[in-house]
Amino acid sequence: MPLRGRAPRVTAGLDLNRCEQFLMHEARLLDEAKFDDWLALFAADAWYWVPSEPGQNNPHDTVSLIYDDRRLLETRVRRLASPRMYSQEPRSRCSRIVANVTLEESDGAGATVRSKFLMIEYRREQQRLFAGTAWHRLVQTGSAIRIAWKRVDLVNCDAPMDGITQPF
Repeated sequence: MPLRGRAPRVTAGLDLNRCEQFLMHEARLLDEAKFDDWLALFAADAWYWVPSEPGQNNPHDTVSLIYDDRRLLETRVRRLASPRMYSQEPRSRCSRIVANVTLEESDGAGATVRSKFLMIEYRREQQRLFAGTAWHRLVQTGSAIRIAWKRVDLVNCDAPMDGITQPF
């Protein structure tokens, strides 16, 4: 039984359980629209990428659905918090499921984690489904885990779709 008032002891390295719990926490923050808290999960030099083509090798060869460095992520979060973001009137309600989490690579610097996700977005009496594979590079800084980069491969990335405002 953990002692009350004491932080849990941090074990060395990032194991599958810690990574999975982190991804669940990230999904919960997004579902609850706690975008500032979500942004705080990213490292100072992080990037977030949603390719527009299956198997796209890098974000510089073609247009991406989303390709944000830390500064653009901050802008995205500010826009989501703005009461004048008309593309989010009324605000979306989302539910995310994270599953099939695997530790693809782990070293002293961090871990690369692969997971499957399903995101349901409900707005204006319509429901949209997004599904795919998420890749996270997680690094440990002190006792905290941070996202060094995140890549989201949507199943239908190359299909026509309405504007995407909610992060995956």
